[in-house]
Parts: sequence; C-alpha cells; structure tokens
Amino acid sequence: MKIYTRTGDQGQTSLVGGQRVSKTCARLESYGTIDELCSHIGLLITYCTDPHDQRFLTDIQRALFKVGGYLATDTSQREVRPTNIVTADMVTTLEQEIDRINATLPPFRCFILPGGSQAAAQSHVCRTVCRRAERRILSLSEEGAQVDSQVVAYINRLSDYLFILARKLNMDKNHPEIIL
Repeated sequence: MKIYTRTGDQGQTSLVGGQRVSKTCARLESYGTIDELCSHIGLLITYCTDPHDQRFLTDIQRALFKVGGYLATDTSQREVRPTNIVTADMVTTLEQEIDRINATLPPFRCFILPGGSQAAAQSHVCRTVCRRAERRILSLSEEGAQVDSQVVAYINRLSDYLFILARKLNMDKNHPEIIL
C-alpha cells in the first residue's frame, strides 16, 4: 500500500464512506485535533513510569481512535461503525480513574500552573489539546452536525483526567505543584 495517494493535493480529503470535504472544515478540525491529542498522549506515555498509568493511557489512545472514527463519519450520510461508538461505560471508566487518583492527592485549593515534572508538564499539554478538541467538536455541533453526547462527555472527562494525572505525576516525582 502506498502511503501517498495524491488525492488530497487539492485541499480535500475523504470522510468514512468516501464523501469528499475540505481539509479546513470543522469535522476535519475536530478529528484532526483528536489525532494530535493521541500523539501527545503517546509522548506522555514515554514519560510515565507507573505501568498502570501507561496501560490506562494506551487504552485512552484506543478510545481516541473510536472518537476520531466517529467524528470522521458524517452521520447524515452514513451510520457510524459499531467500532466507533463512544459509550457511557467509557465515560464511567474515566470518572472511576479520576476518583481513584484524586483520593490519593492532597486537596485542591487554588490554581495550579502547568508544569512541574516532565511527565506532569506533558499531561498539561495533553489537557489543553483535549480542551481544544472539545471546542472543535462543539463547533462542529453548532454548525449543525449531529454529535453524540457521549463523545462530548468523554472528551470533557478526559481533560479532567489529564489534570488529575498531572497532579499525580508531580506527586510521584516529589515535585511540588506550582501554585498561584
């Protein structure tokens, strides 16, 4: 299989199902930002030393492929593949991990500046890219595209997880949080 097709040389690409769209459209912006987030999480994994965190983040990358596949499908033109459906269970899994980690952290009483250890700083980068992805997804929805509420909930919860993970990663390295 060739890696290049030349079909995108004029600024268009194909959605799931073959529909051609501009590479600058809201749908591409949304799933392109999810792809960017997935790559940043890949970098974050290299900085993590806890095998549980590494596995959980890898599972998030897999979930982001579902999100990306969902967003790459114009649901007014075709049904979403079952493998690209984001479920309430996926959101619940994030919430449970947030609660598990948060129970080990000191109370959160003020604003925390992004940074600290290398892993925590990267987790904050992931968090901000995740927030941008959420904004792109909401823009897509505001343009009239149907976006499943579980997709929005998953991305919203993921940014919360990445914030809590950053706090944990600093604690793991005995690195003080940078507070305002």
